[in-house]
Amino acid sequence: MADRTGSGEPSRTLALLWGQVAPARKGPARSLTVEKIVDAALTLADEQGLAAVTVRAVAQAVGVSPMSVYTYVPGKPELLDLMVDALYLRMVRPKWGEVPWRVRLTAVAEMNRALLREHPWLTEIAALSRPPLGPGVMAKYEYELSAFDGLVLSDVDVDAALTFLLGFVQGHCRSVHDAERSVTDTMMSDAEWWEANQPLLALAFDPEAYPRAVRIGAAVGEAQQSAWDAARAWSFGLERTLDGLAAIIERPASGR
Repeated sequence: MADRTGSGEPSRTLALLWGQVAPARKGPARSLTVEKIVDAALTLADEQGLAAVTVRAVAQAVGVSPMSVYTYVPGKPELLDLMVDALYLRMVRPKWGEVPWRVRLTAVAEMNRALLREHPWLTEIAALSRPPLGPGVMAKYEYELSAFDGLVLSDVDVDAALTFLLGFVQGHCRSVHDAERSVTDTMMSDAEWWEANQPLLALAFDPEAYPRAVRIGAAVGEAQQSAWDAARAWSFGLERTLDGLAAIIERPASGR
């Protein structure tokens, strides 16, 4: 089974998320809690990556046997949902004040980007279609929906607009995560990789066969010293995403 949110047993997961499950009597000392298990799992994921999050590793981190962890959390799918919801619950949610909608939606995007950059493994498991419906997810959803207050949009369009915005953020952060893993896996920076492969790349970049690719690729490389620049991709993509939303947010009433 793939590591994704929403892959655990729904009723058990929801009960855990809302604190409706008490551990079995045969569990360890009462000093252990679901919150401590989740915190240990979050530390493992942040320090070693998602693959390091196993029930055995979490048990070792909190100083109990794996069977003891199972008396609190039935398995890794449920643990992943608890981890995601805990991070969402801890997000800072300042009041909007009287600011334009683009400022509010930019803030939503930036907050989600910061979360995914701090915990890059989230891009691997956080499914927009099946989020863990715990207090963290609900608080996050409620707050982000409030960024659309005062706009003349239907409820369905508000949800679609938020999903569209978050989809851009998640896709961008996944690209950043993949780019960073490429550097880690090859132990070479982008500049070093291009330099090392220059002889082979010269064969691919034939100006007669691929005039646009060679011209534009050279211009991009010169402008940003790389085939892809995360900061430039973020600023360009976010602006275009907001421009797309402006088409429905700012259209005349007669066109609605």
